[in-house]
Amino acid sequence: MRPVLPATLSLLLVALPAGAQDLPADAVAGMEESVRACFAEYSPYAEGPSCLGQAAQGCLGATDQSTLSTVACIGAETAVWDDLLNTEYKARRAEMTAAGLSEKLLDAQRAWIAYRDAECGLEVARWGDASLAGVVGANCLMEMTATRAAQLRDKKADP
Repeated sequence: MRPVLPATLSLLLVALPAGAQDLPADAVAGMEESVRACFAEYSPYAEGPSCLGQAAQGCLGATDQSTLSTVACIGAETAVWDDLLNTEYKARRAEMTAAGLSEKLLDAQRAWIAYRDAECGLEVARWGDASLAGVVGANCLMEMTATRAAQLRDKKADP
């Protein structure tokens, strides 16, 4: 049985892709290029400042900076990270030619999705009805998606 997500996270997961469509074109201009440049240098294991969220910050500069706009900007950045994650996932699955390895990656990815949903659901639940719960949930999804994309990028198919 699939675990039930808190209502806020469920709505957030559905609303993220649509939110970017509601942003002004100048808010999302250059976002994909910015995220892809970040991805090229991003390591979830590095210490110090990260490039995560910079595209969303640029987006916010072209909006009213409301909570809804913030969630939409983070969601727009997350959509690019998600595209990168899916590209890396497909590449790793195609490379994994040893018997059963591709299926193990599929199992791991499904487990990761369940973990991501539960972890971000917990973060949202911690904020309760606060207006920032949506921002916290969106940021959690972005960070976890970026981290997983980098992990997949850095995985070797056959040791």
